[in-house]
Amino acid sequence: MGRLTTHILDTANGIPAANVDMRLYALGDERLLTASVSSNKDGRAPGPLLEGDAMKAGTYELEFDIGAYFKTLGIETGQPAFLDTVVIRFSVAADQHYHIPLLVSPWSYSTYRGS
Repeated sequence: MGRLTTHILDTANGIPAANVDMRLYALGDERLLTASVSSNKDGRAPGPLLEGDAMKAGTYELEFDIGAYFKTLGIETGQPAFLDTVVIRFSVAADQHYHIPLLVSPWSYSTYRGS
């Protein structure tokens, strides 16, 4: 069976992004919240967001509350903050491992399919 994991790296400060709230939604006929967690001190979700029978093929959205993270560090990027919630939409198969890293600064982000 497959699984879905994630982590967040603060590239502006060269550190993992700890205590970032994130939510995973399954998209279909409706948008269904399937996980809600905060990143740990290593910038990682505390465990897989999906695995086993919960890992279903389909399209998902992963939200990261990046604006709140940088605000707690005392970094202001304007009013309102340039980046608030970063949303990544992606699709998966049920039998593979997907790792979705988020590389972020107060003014930009990137992602890729990791291993």
